[in-house]
Amino acid sequence: MSTPAPIARQDANETTPSPKPKTQQSKNAAIRYPFWFGGSAASMAAVVTHPLDLVKVRLQTRPSSAPTTTISTFTHILRHDGPLGLYAGLSGALLRQLTYSTVRFGVYEDLKTRFAPAPTPENPAPRPSLLQLVLMSSVAGLLGGIAGNPGDVLNVRMQSDGNKPHVERRNYNHALDGIIRMSREEGVASLFRGVEANSTRALMMTASQLASYDAFKQLCLGRLGMSDNFSTHFTASLAAGFVATTLCSPVDVIKTRVMSAGAKTSILQILTDATKQEGMLWMFRGWVPSFIRLGPQTICTMVFFEQHKKLYRQWKGIEEPAV
Repeated sequence: MSTPAPIARQDANETTPSPKPKTQQSKNAAIRYPFWFGGSAASMAAVVTHPLDLVKVRLQTRPSSAPTTTISTFTHILRHDGPLGLYAGLSGALLRQLTYSTVRFGVYEDLKTRFAPAPTPENPAPRPSLLQLVLMSSVAGLLGGIAGNPGDVLNVRMQSDGNKPHVERRNYNHALDGIIRMSREEGVASLFRGVEANSTRALMMTASQLASYDAFKQLCLGRLGMSDNFSTHFTASLAAGFVATTLCSPVDVIKTRVMSAGAKTSILQILTDATKQEGMLWMFRGWVPSFIRLGPQTICTMVFFEQHKKLYRQWKGIEEPAV
C-alpha cells in the first residue's frame, strides 16, 4: 500500500507572492468621466466670454435707434453702464450652462463610451465614425436644449433688458429671482418659451460643435502628426467654432428674438415681420459677433474640458488614452 505523498512545505526564506496590483485602465478602454465636467468647463468659459455674448444678444434684439456694429455696441454699454455692464445677466448665463451644457456634454460622452467600437488586433484604438458622432451629439444636444431652456430664456431676457426703455425693463435681480418672477407673472409655461427653436438650435450646435471638434482633433492627431496638447485643442476648437457659428446662426437669431419677445407674440409673426422689414439676411444678423463670441467660447470650453479630463486621469492614475 503506497503512502501518501508528503505535503510540500514552503521554505521559510521564501516569500508569499503578493497579489498583483490592480492594473491601470487600458489605454484602449473607454474612460468614464464625471457627468458634470461639461457644465463646469462651459461655466468657466462663460465667465470669460460673457461680454461677447452680451454684445451679440444686444445686436440681435436692438431697436432701430440702437448701435449697429459690435464696436459701437460694446462702447455704448461701457459708456452707459460701465465695465460691470458687460457682465449684465451673468447669473442667467451660468444657470444656462449648468443645465444645458451639463446635459449635452454628459450625454454625449456617455454615448461615446457606451457605443465605443470594440478594439481589434488590426485597430487597437478604433474611433466612432463622423456619422456616429453626429448622431450621438444630436441626441445629446436635443436633451440639453430642453433641460437648459429655462436658463436660456432667462439669460436672453437679462442680457437684452438694456435695449428696452426703462419702463419696459424686467430688471431681474439674479437668475433665481428671474425664474420665480417668470413662473409667478407668466406661468411655468413661460420657462419653456421657444423650446422648439432652442432645442433645434441646441441639436445643431452640439452636433456641429462637439462632433466637429472630435473630428478635427483626430485629424490633427492622425493626419497632421500633432500631439494631444493645448495646440491641438486650440486648433480643433477654433475650427469647430467656425462650423458651429455658420450652421447655427439662423436658428440662434430666431431663438433670441422669440425669447426676447412678449408672451403674446407668435413665432410666425416674428418671422414674418422680420422678413418684411429686413429681408432674408436678418437670419445672419450678428454672425461676426457670434463667431467672435463662439470661437473663444468653444476654445475655452474645450480647453477647460480637456484639462478636467487630464486632471481626472492623473488623480485616478489612469494612463493617457491611445491616440
